[in-house]
Amino acid sequence: MRLFVGLPLPQRVRDELDHALGPHRAAWPGIRWPDPATWHVTLSFLGEVPETVLPDLETRLARAASRYAPMTLSLIGAGAFPAPGRARVFWTDVHGSRPQLVRLADSLGAGARRAGAVNADRRRLRPHLTLARSRADVDLRRLVEDFGPFAGTPWEAGAVHLVRSHLGAVVRYETVAEYPLTAPTPGGRS
Repeated sequence: MRLFVGLPLPQRVRDELDHALGPHRAAWPGIRWPDPATWHVTLSFLGEVPETVLPDLETRLARAASRYAPMTLSLIGAGAFPAPGRARVFWTDVHGSRPQLVRLADSLGAGARRAGAVNADRRRLRPHLTLARSRADVDLRRLVEDFGPFAGTPWEAGAVHLVRSHLGAVVRYETVAEYPLTAPTPGGRS
C-alpha cells in the first residue's frame, strides 16, 4: 500500500484557503488544482509499504507523535518549486512551530524506516501545502506575487495521520490511523 504521514487541515482552514484561491484558479486554467478535500501537509512520504510492516509501523509512529506537543500553525504566502519562473508546483508556506514540525517529520520518517518502510523519504521537511501542479515547467511568478499576501487563520495541529493513497483518475486518500501529539507544551500545558 502507498502511504504517507501528514497533517490534515481543519475544515475552516480549507474553506478560507479555497475562497482565497477562487479568483486565481480562474486566471490559471492550465495548471491542475487538486480538490480541497485532499489538501494536507505531508510530513513523511513512505511510498509502497507491505501490509506486514503495518503493526510495527503504527507502533513506531504513535511513539514518535507522542513525543511532540500540539502545534499552532498557519498558512502564509506563496512560492513555487523548483523556482517561480520554471515551476511545476505552486504552494503556500506553513508557519508557526516550524523547527518542532521539522523534528517531528524527522522522527516519523526514522520510525517508519526502522519499522521496514524502506522507501520512506529521507529529505528534510520544507513545510508547505501544495496548491497546484503542472506537468511541464510554467512561469508562475505572477501567481506567486498575486497570492503572496495571503495569511490564513492559525489552527492547532493536535494529531498526525497515517494515510493511504489510492491513485487513479481521481486520487483518494484514506486515513489508516491517527496519532495524537501528546507531549506537554512548553510552559507545562498538556
